[in-house]
Amino acid sequence: MPNIKSAKKRVSVTAHKAEQNRMAKSRVRTTIKKVDALTADGEAKAAGAAYAEAQKMIDQAAQKGLLHKNTAARRKSRLAKGLKKLG
Repeated sequence: MPNIKSAKKRVSVTAHKAEQNRMAKSRVRTTIKKVDALTADGEAKAAGAAYAEAQKMIDQAAQKGLLHKNTAARRKSRLAKGLKKLG
């Protein structure tokens, strides 16, 4: 446990930022699952709209450093591949 005031603040700020990052990653995973579910159901139009939202969220997460840029590209590519199968 830190004794110095600035160190106490660092612990608090770090915990807050970690929680924000955890929530953002969770949102990204949720949108990806939404696209996958719509693709599996064969709903091309709804899946396309959900893909656009997921793509935006993945790009934002990569920009913030939550995801590596290659990881983001791979996830978008896999989603697009699934959408392409729908026709």
